[in-house]
Amino acid sequence: MKLSVIIVSYNVKYYLEQCLSSLLRALEGIESEVFVVDNHSDDDSVKMVSSRFPSVYLIANNENLGFSKASNQAIKLSHGEYILILNPDTLIEEDALHKAISFMDKQSDAGGLGVKMINGQGKFLPESKRGLPTPWAAFCKMSNLSKLFPHSRIFNQYQLGFLPENEINKVDVLAGAFMMLKKTILDTIGYLDEDFFMYGEDIDLSYRITQAGFSNYYFPSSRIIHYKGESTRKNSFNYIKMFYGSMLIFARKHFASGNKLLLWLLIMPGIYLVAGATYMYRLYNNLMLKNVHKTKQNTKNKPCIVNSEYRHLYPIQFDKQVLIISDEIEGKKIQELLNLRTAIIITPSTISEYGTLFLNKYIFHRNTNIIIFSSKDLTITTIINMMESLKECSFEHYIAHTDRKIVIRGGCVLEGN
Repeated sequence: MKLSVIIVSYNVKYYLEQCLSSLLRALEGIESEVFVVDNHSDDDSVKMVSSRFPSVYLIANNENLGFSKASNQAIKLSHGEYILILNPDTLIEEDALHKAISFMDKQSDAGGLGVKMINGQGKFLPESKRGLPTPWAAFCKMSNLSKLFPHSRIFNQYQLGFLPENEINKVDVLAGAFMMLKKTILDTIGYLDEDFFMYGEDIDLSYRITQAGFSNYYFPSSRIIHYKGESTRKNSFNYIKMFYGSMLIFARKHFASGNKLLLWLLIMPGIYLVAGATYMYRLYNNLMLKNVHKTKQNTKNKPCIVNSEYRHLYPIQFDKQVLIISDEIEGKKIQELLNLRTAIIITPSTISEYGTLFLNKYIFHRNTNIIIFSSKDLTITTIINMMESLKECSFEHYIAHTDRKIVIRGGCVLEGN
């Protein structure tokens, strides 16, 4: 067995379904197994996996065990030479796993590998390559010095902004959304630390890999779309508690003794200070959002957004021209699905013939701010290429699945009629 893929899921049924569909295509030609560990979701995720993906090994927990414990459940049952820990809110391009495995096979010092991640708007996610959250690196990030000097070796050590996003490099920390790991090394250094409920376990595991004398690689030749934080929305107070609590666990575990005690004394106050400031900001922000949500709930337009945190239905209004990239028949289905009165349909063959520069100019002149990609007509690689070519523009990108009557973007799911 070459590869064991492990996905821990919690109340993200639509994202999980989309992830598994892309994953199975990417696994073609690889001797593999897929585990989904569901942490007691109440959105019919278990039923969906059982019916739609019978080849997947499903572990349905009776409570939310957290990310680390759930991951370890599957690791203990796995048979792969490599373990891939993958988030459910991701989409993998078709050749990503073949490329990553080929690279790992050639690197005798490799303990783990991360890939290039873009968000749902086509923008590069800087957490694709990270350094350790040392006191100085954390201070620069918290004080926005890293944003002021994004390519500085001094001020952007945490997100390694001085390393090109399209160049293979060794890094300190892998992103938990996609961590390809050598099973033999995990057997040696131990699995995910179960003291971490969610967040921080990727930093801890990456640190233990390098402390054992192995290397973590950033490998941008493989790419994924990562919608980020669908299982735990980052504007929730629960997120603040879990995230900064995890930072305290990591700092206490690795810096609270010996010659690193001074680091611990510097880190502790900083974590509490930033956590408190973040809490107050979120409190203010949530109070403001309540007024917006009340306004939206009074409207009756369709289709609706299923908000994964609040579990309400909020109407969406397409205030500009909608562009659908698909063949003509599928484009009409998407238009009907979303009850759109008008839409522009551009076929993939047209883009292939004239290039993405044509698409850029067309969008600009048509005053378009919403692009819907057809999952039936486009590969994930093609979608990523188009999203990256338009990343400097303010567009909302959606991926339509007409067979499931849903359209997905980061933060929401559109359910059609």
